Amino acid sequence: MSEETKPCPQCESPYGYATGEQSYTCPECGHEWTLEAVFKADVLVVKDSNGTVLQNGDSVIVIKNLPVKGASLPIKAGTKVKNIRLTDGDHNIDCKIEGYGAMALKSEFVRKA
Repeated sequence: MSEETKPCPQCESPYGYATGEQSYTCPECGHEWTLEAVFKADVLVVKDSNGTVLQNGDSVIVIKNLPVKGASLPIKAGTKVKNIRLTDGDHNIDCKIEGYGAMALKSEFVRKA
């Protein structure tokens, strides 16, 4: 067994110890985990309206007219948005839309181009 310790992903205790190959246990809260599970949990997964996984740099198409605060016209359905950036939160796509500037969109209102 390894003498290496890893911080617990649940309670953040620094005393997680190896209980097998790539598996760890926290002596304070009893949580058990593997390094592979922790790595997968840190990956941000954003899906479009059809369930397709989006990635940074993708192009998407707006599927319905979206009103914009402070603008007289909405973003029209069919507008293509290039080079998106994925973020964590309610509006999980950051982008620039020609004629509107920087914008945050919800992934449920776009489809992958």
